[in-house]
Amino acid sequence: MGLGDINFTFAVYIQNQPNMEQWQGVTTVVPLQETDIEAIGRACGNGWRKVFNVYAKVLYALDNNDFQFSQLAATWQAYRDEYLLQENSATALLFSAPALNLVEAEADKSKRTVHIICGRTYAKQLLNSEQLNTELLWLDEEFAINFEQHIIVCPYFDYRQLSNIKIQRLARLLSQLLQGKYK
Repeated sequence: MGLGDINFTFAVYIQNQPNMEQWQGVTTVVPLQETDIEAIGRACGNGWRKVFNVYAKVLYALDNNDFQFSQLAATWQAYRDEYLLQENSATALLFSAPALNLVEAEADKSKRTVHIICGRTYAKQLLNSEQLNTELLWLDEEFAINFEQHIIVCPYFDYRQLSNIKIQRLARLLSQLLQGKYK
């Protein structure tokens, strides 16, 4: 199912998974240890290093009034190495469709799980195969949102697709998602 904290509140969904024997056939959310991100990057290539780097950069770019990830470490690199996808991090990288039927109807929307789907193609594939049963408001060719279910579709977690400018846009959208309104 994925990597990260079993009690995640910030979930990123990605179509592929690391091509390492220990991560194949994972059926639960497995927390990483401090050296796992580096090991996955070495074994699986630059693409996975970019996924982890962009994930940490996204968390670090979020508004501190809405999310506290950047308060845990001095830099996004330190956050990536010391917290990302580890136990008690509240973060997950999932290799399955969002389980929206499990989304809690929490009165305090800031405590609900945020769901980010990496890539328009993957999101449309999930919709077309009915693995994702929801309505998405497409803001443009790259970003879509569903306020009720706390879902955002964004470009794939790669520097070329999700540049620093787009990371800032994603951070603003995530704050707007928590506030329940698009500006």
